Amino acid sequence: MAEQERAIRTRRTILLAAAKVFQEHGYRAATISQILAEAAVTKGALYFHFPSKEDLAQEVLLSQNRDFFVPDCVSKVQEVVDMVLLHTCRLQRDPMVQAAVRLAVDQFAHGLNRSESFVRWDSLVQERLEKAQAQDELLPRVVPAETASVLVGAYSGIQSLSQAVSDHQDLYTRVTALLRHLLPSVAVPAVLASVDMSEDRMLRLHAEMTARAQ
Repeated sequence: MAEQERAIRTRRTILLAAAKVFQEHGYRAATISQILAEAAVTKGALYFHFPSKEDLAQEVLLSQNRDFFVPDCVSKVQEVVDMVLLHTCRLQRDPMVQAAVRLAVDQFAHGLNRSESFVRWDSLVQERLEKAQAQDELLPRVVPAETASVLVGAYSGIQSLSQAVSDHQDLYTRVTALLRHLLPSVAVPAVLASVDMSEDRMLRLHAEMTARAQ
């Protein structure tokens, strides 16, 4: 058991080191030597867990979906907002998520499957919008698949802008501005009036998700 726990810790250490190197240098410029130096492990230990830089990057990419949990709400539009708020908080606080998002938008990350995270987010948002539509929370002309694609794409652009301008320090402000512009064309006024996109809610959601993961 102690050996298994040690292996798990080593794997986590390597992933965190890789995330830091990918975040700082991008996929193409990052090297195994840099990751080894950051993790302070042997080459054998790294290759035992990850056969290549590509495998490491792919695992970092997948990390942003792990432990992600949004509580059920009566309003499914609120759940969509909660997903956005929670991911925003993680982007500001979690180095692994920051690196995963950088890899996802890195056009020089040749050989990586960068589409999976976008497809997953699109699917999660669409699923909740379809439930919102079934509960008459959406305006009649809304097509959930189309709206999900617009929201995921717009969020990706907003976070890239925030990262370039302020290293994600103003991400919450930019994201809530995006939601205030987008939601009136999606949700019926009665639902829109009850939506909570406050910073307090964002922090509470993050605390709940972190406690659940632990």
